Amino acid sequence: MQNTITVLGTAVGVMVLIAALSLTNGFSRSLINATLRASPHLTLASFTPRPRDPELERQLASLPGVLAFTPFLADKALLIRPASSGRGAGVDFTTLFGVTSQAAAALQLSPDESRRLRDLKPGQILLGSSLAQSVGAFSGESVRLLNSGQRRASLQVAGLFHTGNYLIDSAYAFTALSTLQTLQQTRNVSGYQLRLRDPDEAPALGTVLTRSRSYSSVPWQNLYGTLLDQLALQKKVIGFVVFLIVVVAAFGIANVLTLTVFEKTQEIAILRAIGAGSADIIGIFLLQGLVLGLAGLLLGDLLGLGISAYFTWRPFQLPGDLYFISALPVEVRLTDILWVNAVGLLTTLLAALLPARRAAAIEPARIIR
Repeated sequence: MQNTITVLGTAVGVMVLIAALSLTNGFSRSLINATLRASPHLTLASFTPRPRDPELERQLASLPGVLAFTPFLADKALLIRPASSGRGAGVDFTTLFGVTSQAAAALQLSPDESRRLRDLKPGQILLGSSLAQSVGAFSGESVRLLNSGQRRASLQVAGLFHTGNYLIDSAYAFTALSTLQTLQQTRNVSGYQLRLRDPDEAPALGTVLTRSRSYSSVPWQNLYGTLLDQLALQKKVIGFVVFLIVVVAAFGIANVLTLTVFEKTQEIAILRAIGAGSADIIGIFLLQGLVLGLAGLLLGDLLGLGISAYFTWRPFQLPGDLYFISALPVEVRLTDILWVNAVGLLTTLLAALLPARRAAAIEPARIIR
């Protein structure tokens, strides 16, 4: 019975640790993916607005690591839906991007949303879903816009987009590049937005592209660096706190082996008397601790993977305005399972070492006498 309880204690600790890490991985990956749906992997921002750069565009088109790019013009604006019969006016601020049809490939919206972005006509605007809800403006309606230069325009809502990241869905809007250029009375652009084959290559590629040009490189890692640091810290804290359950279970193994030492003192003394060395006694108790630990780890792995599979099938729902994503997905990583088992096994062996040394220190002559 004691062995069963000890194995179950270890299994629960490993189960919770694997499930917690998998949910944390899924949360982090989902949040990053949602963020990058309406954000480029790499932004080349001009120090001052300037005309489009044909030489840079030719180089970007020739790079195999660049999947798509688009020139863009950015602005801050106040979005207003006029009051109508039965409805009050809606007002909210937005970050407005003027883009070309190439933006549909440079971003990663859904197929229907990408089609709307690609087909944006002059005088139209594409709103984030939460922004549209805040303003109270939906497809086909007209909204008024006041940009940072105090210039006004009336735009028709061509549709909405939804990334799953509330911060983006509540703040971003897209319009045709020509529309925003006309509003700002310029033919310049703010820079270029790029989607890469490997997003992790954004910092290195940005350095290469801006080495001899008057552009600043803004990889997505820099733009969302604080978010990435917070997610990494969150995983470490959760892993450490949940690991304490495994430590408690390891004390259970130590208790079981300590009781075994007291109960089997005479048997141990006889083994020592007939020639068993201290290393042999230590080996016996470490083997028992290893068996208990492995049984608990194996059962914990199966239970942890089972819980992860359940949440993969039925994701845990979250309020999007609080956690930025609407569902909590699961991402099981082999590296997490390996280090959980390695650390868990090491912990159980260390817990078994103390009673094993106590058993090896028994003096057979005193016990038998």
